[in-house]
Amino acid sequence: KAVVSTQSTGKARGGQVYCLPLGGMCVRMPFAIGGSGSTYIYGHCDNTYKEGMTEEQCLKFVADAVALAMHRDGSSGGMIRLAVLTKDGCRRLNIPGNQLPTFWSK
Repeated sequence: KAVVSTQSTGKARGGQVYCLPLGGMCVRMPFAIGGSGSTYIYGHCDNTYKEGMTEEQCLKFVADAVALAMHRDGSSGGMIRLAVLTKDGCRRLNIPGNQLPTFWSK
């Protein structure tokens, strides 16, 4: 499994993401990664994350990262579930297994 959280702009300080590593320290980050597949995607996320991405760019960033993690991690798989959180609520998106982003077959 891989979990990637990103933030977007909003009023005042905008969206905020905090990472809580095993040591227990709370650190504000532009994005956070977790889950068994996360170790496979740190380099990808560090390289492709850009400050100020649009919602569409954020969704692509997250879907690509999770698809890459799923490809390498035997405990991940099936489909990608995304949630977009805004002041108006939560919008859920699903990417079925046959529509996952691929990189290795290009």
